[in-house]
Amino acid sequence: MAVKIRLARIGKIHAPMYRIVAIDSRKKRDGEALDILGTYNPLTGEIVQFHADRINHWESQGAIMTDAVKKIQKLHKKSVQPAA
Repeated sequence: MAVKIRLARIGKIHAPMYRIVAIDSRKKRDGEALDILGTYNPLTGEIVQFHADRINHWESQGAIMTDAVKKIQKLHKKSVQPAA
């Protein structure tokens, strides 16, 4: 089974929200997810939830991250820099 870490759309018609999910690559965009890894609001650019430890777990198991999730991960790393 090929697992991907990708976005699943939730929210209203003109107010999208996305979940970051680990899902079988053959499933539909909003199909049954194996694990919910975070939530992203593209209208405000806000990362509501981001479970970096779970994403690292799925990547260690061989999951492939999509480009959109890579951008969100980069945003998260940028916003959570250690205070020096």
